[in-house]
Amino acid sequence: FAMELGGPEVGRGCGGRGIIHGFELLEKLGFHEWGFDYVLLDFLGDVVCGGFGLPIARDMCQKVIVVASNDLQSLYVANNVCSAVDYFRRMGGNVGVAGMVINKDDGTGEAQAFSEAVGIPVLSAIPANEDIRRKSANYEIIGKPGGEWASVFELLAEQVAEAPPVRPTPLTHDALLNLFKGDAVGRNVVLQPATEADMCPATVSNKASLEVIYEGV
Repeated sequence: FAMELGGPEVGRGCGGRGIIHGFELLEKLGFHEWGFDYVLLDFLGDVVCGGFGLPIARDMCQKVIVVASNDLQSLYVANNVCSAVDYFRRMGGNVGVAGMVINKDDGTGEAQAFSEAVGIPVLSAIPANEDIRRKSANYEIIGKPGGEWASVFELLAEQVAEAPPVRPTPLTHDALLNLFKGDAVGRNVVLQPATEADMCPATVSNKASLEVIYEGV
């Protein structure tokens, strides 16, 4: 069975609030009493939004599977998810992270290094392959039994079902940047503060300093 919770039109409401309403409806329908073996909830990683973080905040799931790739923005979001899980564990929650799925894996290793740093296992790595990309774009089943990618997704299914949830150790921003080469994240770039002449070159006027100096105190 599959269900799309939906949400408001673009620019006309809060998507996270739509998630909250959706779960309230599911609870009224007896969601927790349905006899399913597994229930998978697919969410954006924007846990800054309370709606998207609802399953973690309310202990509505047993474990979280983080999906990320080898780029900084993706791992930044993955780290935010780990931070949210760690926060709610400190608040008495029970949800943990079972591991990471590396998507569009190009072999550069940043996602693997991130997983090791935060203390979660890699459940599977989906390669950055044109055949997978094309089938996904065409809504085709990629992991058909006996097919080229069957073993990848069979392993993923086993890992998702069996991997126990653990409490991650989220990285600081600097530690996250250190997973990447310096030129990839601008580590050696020194930012210079903008001046009034930079911002308003045609209207710059010399003004007396507003600094207050106390003498003889």
